[in-house]
Amino acid sequence: MTQDFDPARYFRRIGYTGPREATLDVLRTVHSLHPLAIPFENIDPMRGKAVNVDLPSVVAKLVDGERGGYCFEQNALFASALKYLGFDVTPLIGRVCWGRTFEAEAPLTHMLLRIELDGESWLADVGFGSVTLTAPLRLNASGEQATPLEIFSLTPVPTGDGHTVGEYRLSVKSAQTWLPTYRFAPRPAEWIDYKLGNWYTSSAPDSIFTNHLMACRVLPQGRLALLDTKLVERGPKGDVIAETKIDSALHLVDVLGGRFGLNLADVDTDELFARALAGAAKAVVR
Repeated sequence: MTQDFDPARYFRRIGYTGPREATLDVLRTVHSLHPLAIPFENIDPMRGKAVNVDLPSVVAKLVDGERGGYCFEQNALFASALKYLGFDVTPLIGRVCWGRTFEAEAPLTHMLLRIELDGESWLADVGFGSVTLTAPLRLNASGEQATPLEIFSLTPVPTGDGHTVGEYRLSVKSAQTWLPTYRFAPRPAEWIDYKLGNWYTSSAPDSIFTNHLMACRVLPQGRLALLDTKLVERGPKGDVIAETKIDSALHLVDVLGGRFGLNLADVDTDELFARALAGAAKAVVR
């Protein structure tokens, strides 16, 4: 992956003005600001446009273009910022379990990061959509871990020898219910893994990202989530506050531009709304 990265532009985008150093306070602050400023969205896959995950393309879209993106874009950008700040970053890849069980078959389509800091390992992830982390999690801590929004739990699953962790399983407590999020092995991923996962996610005919319009944004006291023509606002613990049906292309522009802060200058919003209507008519298959 190319290392072209201008930290000043990125920090302006997320509103960070703090120290440029690798401390836990800095990690927590930057991790909280990124998803507040840069929404999760899949507008490009929904309109048949290729998603490029090389760093210059990600910066042009998410930073300069005032758009959002999904995990491969979000966490590639975030990893570059953390490396600039001096953090020890290891890229990982996982299997999405959202809407299913941990045991269900799932491809490797989610990018996440492991951070080593002061002898402790942390999970960082600013690209998981409807329950994107708002704070890093201790990787080897047992029990519940609070974040500014929901409570999460990381469960290690040992290998056959009973001593080595084969994978970790991440769960979230949303609206008083524990939900599977994703599972991942602790070993480093290679960039080719991301290229393959990104191709499937953005291009495969059966990918949820080519069939359903999605946008998610972290709010100071909750979350916004759009699925096709349904907008849901949730409170800090995942309880539904409001639901709205998107009934026109103009309404969709108002929501994506106003509520999510996305620049839609190069997007045919009439076509996007038509695709969202088609997505709403389908059952969501994961």
